[in-house]
Amino acid sequence: MIKKQLIMDKALELFAEQGFEATSVQQITAHCGISKGAFYLSFKSKDELILALIDHFMTQFITNIDYEVKNTKNDGDLLYKFYYTIFDSFHKHSDFGKILIKEQMQSFNEEFILKILAYDQLMEKVILSMVERLYGEEIEQIKYDLIYCIKGFMKTYSELFLFHNLPLDLNLLAESLVEKTNLLAKHITIPFISTELVQLFKQPTQKEVTKEQILVIIEQCIEEIAESIEKESLILLKQQLLEPTLSPVLVKGLLENIRTHPHCKWVAYLLRNYFGF
Repeated sequence: MIKKQLIMDKALELFAEQGFEATSVQQITAHCGISKGAFYLSFKSKDELILALIDHFMTQFITNIDYEVKNTKNDGDLLYKFYYTIFDSFHKHSDFGKILIKEQMQSFNEEFILKILAYDQLMEKVILSMVERLYGEEIEQIKYDLIYCIKGFMKTYSELFLFHNLPLDLNLLAESLVEKTNLLAKHITIPFISTELVQLFKQPTQKEVTKEQILVIIEQCIEEIAESIEKESLILLKQQLLEPTLSPVLVKGLLENIRTHPHCKWVAYLLRNYFGF
């Protein structure tokens, strides 16, 4: 196992038990069976490790949901797949989900808060594209209220099985929330959250990622993974960024090759947006 990933995995176990503040670097290194020097070769501080964990899980969470929204062809299945994917991800990564919810309620770390806000805004973009596709002009005046209702469902229902150990029937939960969302979309008549209001409280946390930044991330991914079809695909996608020669069908195929690899999910998401897929 790569040492950096080992540290993240072991630290997550301690954070789940004790929280961020109560867990020391000494405890993390002891739990990993490594020296402090080895820890600091991978992370400059505990705060950097925490931010790396947030990036690791949130990028996978966002990319999985974004992929389902963009690649579900049948509108009748879209909302169900959206909710199913969300709660399946929460279920699979319940330790991280518990930490994230608890720390958001008590954290005063500005960098932590801004990081969470940045991913929250990415999630809002995914939900906005979904509700506009599903309901069109009918919800133009209430679309932001609907987005915040959907986000409320995500948070509230995830807490039910994260903190109360309730049995989870993903199929029933997704179907139930599809029904509720459709009812809201049809019957909300008094909007509260306007476009102007959204702009007022939106934080300037998420900037467009440039081609140069994507190239840097691709290089990092190429270094991190062994020889494989994913690595070959990354090299071809890098060349496509530098000098476009491939057809859209081939580019989509290359993106499909890398999208499930844990080291490549985020760059696949960035490339899909960059190429307009």
